[in-house]
Amino acid sequence: MGITLTQLVEMQPLQKVVIHSLDMALYQASVVINNVEYFVLDPQGERLRAHSPLHIQKLFDHIAYQHMVLRHTSAYDEMCGQAVNAGNNTLEVSYGNNEYY
Repeated sequence: MGITLTQLVEMQPLQKVVIHSLDMALYQASVVINNVEYFVLDPQGERLRAHSPLHIQKLFDHIAYQHMVLRHTSAYDEMCGQAVNAGNNTLEVSYGNNEYY
């Protein structure tokens, strides 16, 4: 499911903003509202993408939220020939408003 930034303004404060690290310089955003995660969409209805987590952080500058995190799931085990791990190797770290932009 998806939601636009305009719709998010009406749902403040958000539980959590998640910045997904997809590749070395590609990020997407999702939000958690009432324990349901929604991907954030751009005005064209596509998933919001950016080349920097700071760019996404700046887009949420005018929206109140409780937590912001950076989430990364590694495919390293598969890439180096290891057995697929039954557990989840997702790393999620706090990424608060540092105002670096």
